[in-house]
Order: sequence, then C-alpha cells, then structure tokens
Amino acid sequence: MEPLANRSRPNDFKFVVGQDHLVGENGPIRRFIETGRIFSFILYGKPGTGKTTIANITALKSNLEYFSFNASTDNKAFLKEIANRTMYNNVLLIIDEIHRMKADTQDFLLPFIEKGTITIIGITTENPYRAVNEAIRSRCQIYEVLPLEPESIKQGLLNIYNSSDFSYDGKINHDVFTYISNVSAGDLRVAINMLEIIVTFASKEDVITLNIAKMALGGMKSPLDYDYYDILSAFQKSIRGSDVDASLHYLARLLATDNLESIIRRLLVIVYEDVGLANPGLGPKVVAACEAAVKIGLPEAKYPLAVAVIDTALSPKSNTAGTAINKALEKYINEPTGEIPKHILNREIAKNPNIYKYPHDYKNSYVIQQYLPDKIIDDVYYTPKDESKYEQALKQRLLALKTAKKVD
Repeated sequence: MEPLANRSRPNDFKFVVGQDHLVGENGPIRRFIETGRIFSFILYGKPGTGKTTIANITALKSNLEYFSFNASTDNKAFLKEIANRTMYNNVLLIIDEIHRMKADTQDFLLPFIEKGTITIIGITTENPYRAVNEAIRSRCQIYEVLPLEPESIKQGLLNIYNSSDFSYDGKINHDVFTYISNVSAGDLRVAINMLEIIVTFASKEDVITLNIAKMALGGMKSPLDYDYYDILSAFQKSIRGSDVDASLHYLARLLATDNLESIIRRLLVIVYEDVGLANPGLGPKVVAACEAAVKIGLPEAKYPLAVAVIDTALSPKSNTAGTAINKALEKYINEPTGEIPKHILNREIAKNPNIYKYPHDYKNSYVIQQYLPDKIIDDVYYTPKDESKYEQALKQRLLALKTAKKVD
C-alpha cells in the first residue's frame, strides 16, 4: 500500500506548511503561477520540508507539459526523450538531486534552458551555491525551503487528519500531534510516517492517547514531550547568561532525548556566537570535546559535553564577531556596495604588479592601502569590547592601525 506521506501530498499551495515566504499569498512562486509565467529555479533545504511538494504543485498549475528527472538514477538518454518534446511545446522539468547531475548532462540541457524551451525546477538538500554547477545555477533563481518548526509540523498533521486520505475513524488526542511534531526533528515526512504507524498500531482503539502513541513508537522518553527547540533555546540563553547550573540542567534535558548531533551543533554555535573573541582559544577546545563525544557515543558522551558546557558557561562573553559579520551581510545584501578596488584584483595585478602593495614587504607587515570599495570606504563593522584581555589587545591593535592611517 502506498505510504500515507505520498497519498496525502498536498495539491494546492494553501496546504503547504511553513513556506509562506515562497508559496503564501505574496510568495514569489505563487505569484509567478498567477501571472502565467514560470522561471527556472532551484529549491534547497532539509529533507521533509516540502521541496518536492512545492515543485509538483508548481508543475500542476503551470499549464506546461512536465516531467520528472532524477539526477542520481536517470540517464542522458531519458533527458533526450524529454528534450524532443520541445519540438512541439515548451516543457517543465523537475530535477531531483540536481547537485548530482553529470557534467555532460548539464551541457546537453543548458541550450534548452537558455532558449526557454525547458524550464527547470531543481531540488536538492545541498547548498546550491556550493554543490550545483555554476552554469546551471546562474540560469536559475535560488530559493531556500526553510526548516519546519513544530507548529508547522503539527498543522501539516492536522491537515492530513481532516482530509479524505486519512482512514482512521476514531479520535486522536491533541497532545499526540504535539508529541509527534516535537520528536520528528523538523521532518514532516517522518512525522506523517509516525502518525501512520501509530494509527496502524491503534487501529482497534476508539481513542488514541499519548501513551498509545508512545507505545507505537517504541516508548520514547518523556523529555521529548517538551518542545525541543524551547530546550535548545533555554540551553543557549543559560550559557550566554553564565549560569552554569542552569546550563547543565538543560544539557541533561537534551541528553535525555539522545539527539547528540543537535546538542553538538548548538554548543558549537554558542562558543562562537556568545563567547567569540572574549576567549578565542575555547573554540578548538569545545570542538575537541564534541569530537570526543561523537567517538565515545551516548551515554558516556555526557562527560566531554559537560566539560565543554561548564567551560563555556563560565567563560567571558563577547558577541562582537557576530555583530560585525551581521552588519557586513546586511549592508551587502540590502545596499549597493560598489566594485572591489582594482589594485587588489588578481587580473589587474597580473597586468601591473606594482599597483598592489604587499604588506609583508613593509615594516610591521603593514602598509596604508585601500581594501573596501569606494562606496563603503568609511564603513565600520567591528567594535571591540573590554571584557577580556584578548579583545582589549585587539582594540589596541585596531587603534594603532587607525592612528597610522591618520598620520599617513
């Protein structure tokens, strides 16, 4: 029997959860459909977030003949068959795992994309800016399909529960949907599979309770009843606030979920986001502790993680690096920042090596030279704090460099 996750796949954007920025009333993909013109685009994001669903609905509503091509399993001959259809009509091609598309297949496809006879929708779990060939990527708009929050997962489950695809006639208690949404790690497909398992297990029951749901899924531990993302947030806020006991408490809650990967990811974020330049030597220590935790595995992984959490919680804190890069990103994304100065472009230096001043050839390995584009030449992103000796030293170095520029 076809899995519920496939049977219940939405056929309208209004049933797609958590992706309003793409397919909501003002989402670009939805608006393109309404105008009757589709552009080639690539959807990237984690598994179970709705990439294939969005691609399929777009294809259904596009009024184009459409085909599906899997870059991992389908061959170039199949693509040629699809291309032959363009002799009669333009076609839409959904390319799953587009990051795996072979170079010769891409070369064959490119002219059709350029002429507009084939419009593609690429699907990938990888970051297309790294994983997709530049020739394909430059001809497509890139859209991120966001990770799903538990509330979006729950809404997706409720949509299925209230649909004709759902065959269980009994009642399901609301806390069952909350439970599934919290333990499915942001993957709606996993959540739907869990729901189908629970319903099959409890097919003879009139009411599915939380206890029945837990039995069906193998008796998952009670800490998972809490909103996992709330625990992660409390964990980071406790470390940021230098409360070591609260930090250990939330580490214990997280450990009880057996989700080692998520704990490590958040801890690595914390050490660079919240400790940062106040204690830069801590980063490698925490990385080493996390690597040890992975090698040891649970439950003993709690020991290196506890060491890392205590050290991080009691460390001096500084968010200046994060603030600086966020300022730089915001400026670059939202405003024109101008061209890179010619004297630091390799192609210009190759023509005339004398235009670039090599800092190591000068006293103290420093020479006055412009690096920022003209439009943002006076921008300042990094402002050091005085909370640690290390950042105080950076501040003194920064002041000395600024003074040298003024003297020059």
